[in-house]
Amino acid sequence: MRRVAIVGVGNMGGAIAQRILDQRWPVQVFDIDPAKMAALKALGATPRDDAAQAAIGCGVLIVCVVDAAQTEEVLFGPKGAAQVMRAGQAVLLCPTISPTDVEGFARRLGELGVSAIDAPMSGGPARARDGSMSLMVACDDAAFERQRAVIEIMSNKVFRVGSKPGDGARTKLVNNLLAGINLAGAAEAMAMARRMGLDLARTLDVIEQSSGQSWIATDRMRRAIAGDYEPRAHVTLLQKDTRLAVEAARQAGFEGPLGPAAHALFARAADAGFADLDDAALFRLLSQ
Repeated sequence: MRRVAIVGVGNMGGAIAQRILDQRWPVQVFDIDPAKMAALKALGATPRDDAAQAAIGCGVLIVCVVDAAQTEEVLFGPKGAAQVMRAGQAVLLCPTISPTDVEGFARRLGELGVSAIDAPMSGGPARARDGSMSLMVACDDAAFERQRAVIEIMSNKVFRVGSKPGDGARTKLVNNLLAGINLAGAAEAMAMARRMGLDLARTLDVIEQSSGQSWIATDRMRRAIAGDYEPRAHVTLLQKDTRLAVEAARQAGFEGPLGPAAHALFARAADAGFADLDDAALFRLLSQ
């Protein structure tokens, strides 16, 4: 059962597929974009017509779509994988979705004897490609051990955050809320530096070696000051993730000041026409 299915082979899913293909594991893929499947076919993957066809004969299905609605379609839609999956197979839930949705998917899969592994990811396509992204895994020990080999191919930074599906999603939302806050702060600081007439590249050099440093600031602001807004992570992704994080915080009885402000800024960027740009476009928004 070394055969792996991946549904959603965009930036992250495509990089994961290449990583697994490098290890000479058979990979079956499905995506609504035929060009993405064709590119992976050239590397040895087998394209399938839908999620159900992709899941047949695979030990694990890796779901790498955007949100809960797409995950629902992949698993339980008219051509969803759940209708063909059998006891002993597993599903890795990699999208950033609400803990409640993860718990619901896990319960429904469990009724079929299919293990649900809550495994949101972080790090971007380059780190997914070289196996250095982080995976926040929550599932029972038996399911983890059965899929340990493929999980450790996907990432050399695997964090077992709990045994209950949903806790991976909670951890990811905490992380992504901080990422959103850090990115919003970096964009504001660099827009301020621009208005002050500072050399932006040199200012970023200073920040990267000083107390203001953050990974997302370096990654996004280098591109932003070069005018590169080609999407690696669309504005809409952190707009969604910060919204989910704020909602999860409220459900837990917590209300912070910065999360809602960061979410409002991503929403403002989307409304300003930047939804399909890289989330580095916050700098462009704040520089106007």
